[in-house]
Amino acid sequence: MGYNVEKQHAKGKLHAIERINALCDKDSFMEIYSGVRHNCTSFGMESKDIPYDGVITGFGKINGRKVAIYAQDFTVQGGSLGLMHGKKIAELIDKAIQARCPVIGINDSGGARIQEGVDALCGYGDLFYQNVRASGSVPQISIIAGPCAGGAVYSPGITDFIFAVDKISQLFITGPKVVKSVMFMDITAEDLGGASIHSKKSGVAHFRCEGENECYEKVRKLLDYIPHYYGDELVQAAKYHFDEKKKAKHIETILPENTRKGYDIREVINDVTDDDSFFETSAEFAINCVTGFAKIEGRSVGIVANNPGGMGGVLDCDASDKIARHVRYCDAFNIPLVTFVDVPGFIPGPQEEQKGIIRHGAKVIYAYSEATVPKLTVILRKAYGGAYIAMCSKHIGADFVYAWPASEIAVMGAEGAVGILYAKELADPEKAAEVAAKEQAYREEIMTPAIAAKRGYVTEVIEPSATRRHIAESLSFHADKQSMDNPLKKHGIISL
Repeated sequence: MGYNVEKQHAKGKLHAIERINALCDKDSFMEIYSGVRHNCTSFGMESKDIPYDGVITGFGKINGRKVAIYAQDFTVQGGSLGLMHGKKIAELIDKAIQARCPVIGINDSGGARIQEGVDALCGYGDLFYQNVRASGSVPQISIIAGPCAGGAVYSPGITDFIFAVDKISQLFITGPKVVKSVMFMDITAEDLGGASIHSKKSGVAHFRCEGENECYEKVRKLLDYIPHYYGDELVQAAKYHFDEKKKAKHIETILPENTRKGYDIREVINDVTDDDSFFETSAEFAINCVTGFAKIEGRSVGIVANNPGGMGGVLDCDASDKIARHVRYCDAFNIPLVTFVDVPGFIPGPQEEQKGIIRHGAKVIYAYSEATVPKLTVILRKAYGGAYIAMCSKHIGADFVYAWPASEIAVMGAEGAVGILYAKELADPEKAAEVAAKEQAYREEIMTPAIAAKRGYVTEVIEPSATRRHIAESLSFHADKQSMDNPLKKHGIISL
C-alpha cells in the first residue's frame, strides 16, 4: 500500500505506519480492515477515495507480547474521523478486550469529518463506548502525535495513560480560532493545549517526550511494568539488581535535621526499589507528590509518595487527583501499592477551598479505601491530621504500616497544637519556658510513632535502612491476598 510518507516528513513527523513500526517488534504488525471506505455522499465526498478511511488498525507485538494498535493518518483527509473510521477503532478495541491485550492509539487527526455530520459523531460515540468497556479490562494508552480538538480529546481522556510530544501534541476542547471568536483572546495552539501545558498545568498528559522516538521507547518501557489484561499475573524478573550496602547507608542520611526543610522523595524511592527501576508518571504535574511504577525484587509495584521537596509535600487539589487516579489504576490491574508518607496536611486557604479541596481530597480516601490490592505504607517524617488518614493509614485499609523512629503522627504539629491548647500562656512572655516545655512534652507523649504502635496503628517502627527488607518481605507474604468483605452493591458514587 502506498503511504504519503514524504508529506509527514516535511512537517518533521513520522508517518502513521512508521509510528506503528517504531512501537512494534520488527515485522510483527498485521493490518486489518485496510479495505474499509466511507459511505458519505455529501459535499462531493462520493468522488473521494479515502484509503483505509484515514486510520491504520491492526495487531502486533511489543516486547514479545501482543497488542492492538491504531494510528490516524493525517495525510489522508487530515486524519478526520468519520463513521467508518470510528467503527474501525471501536471494533479493534472490542477485539482487544476479547483477546486480552493492551490497546495503543496514535492520535493525529483534524477532528470530526464535517461532511459526514451526525454520522461522524456516531463514530466518536462508538469509540467512546468501547473505551469505557475496555477500562479496567485491558490497558489503554494514547499517544498524541498531532492535533486533538473537540470530541477527539475525549477518547484519550478516557484512556489510562497519555503520552505527549513537544511541539507536536495538541489537545483542546476548542482551538485558538474559536477561543478568539468567543472570548476575544489571541492564543497559540501550543499555549492553549501543547505538551508542556498538559504535562505541567492540567495534568492531562502523564508523560512528556522531546521527540517521537523517545515517546515510543517510553511506551514500550511502560508495558514492561503493567499487566496486559485484568487477571494477568505480574511476572517476577529472573534477575534484578539492588546495591543493598550502598543504599542502606544512603537512606539513613536523607532526612534533614531541620524538620521544616524539604528533600526529594525520589531519593527514598530509589534507595528502596531495584536499581534504576523507578518509572515516574505525571512527573511535572502536582510536584508535591510523586507517582509511578518500580520493581522490588524484580516484581512491579505502584508507588505513591508525598514530596516535601515540592510545597512541603502538602496535599492540594491537583496532588489529590494525581494520587487517587494512580491508586485506582493500580488496584484495577492488581498492582501492589507502596506509599511513602511525609505530609503536613491538606493545604489551607480560600484558593484551594474554592477549587474544592474537600471534594478532591475525598478522592484519595475513597481510592485507598476501595483498593483491595496489597497496600504497604511507610511513614518517614510527618503524618498530620486528615492527610495522615488519607495517605493509606491502617484505618482505611493498609495491610502493613511501618514508621521511621523520627516520624510524627498527630492531629497537627507540636507548635500549632500548643498554640491552640496554651493560647493564654503564649500571650505571656514570662511563660515562654513553660510553653516550650509543653511543646516538647507534646512531641514526646503524643506525636511519637511508639504511641501509634501501642495502639496497633503502626505495624512496626523500623530504621530507615531496614525499609527495603520490610517492604519486600511484606509484599511476598501478601502476594496472594484475598479480599472478600465488600458489601453487595453495583458501585460506589464518588466521582474520580
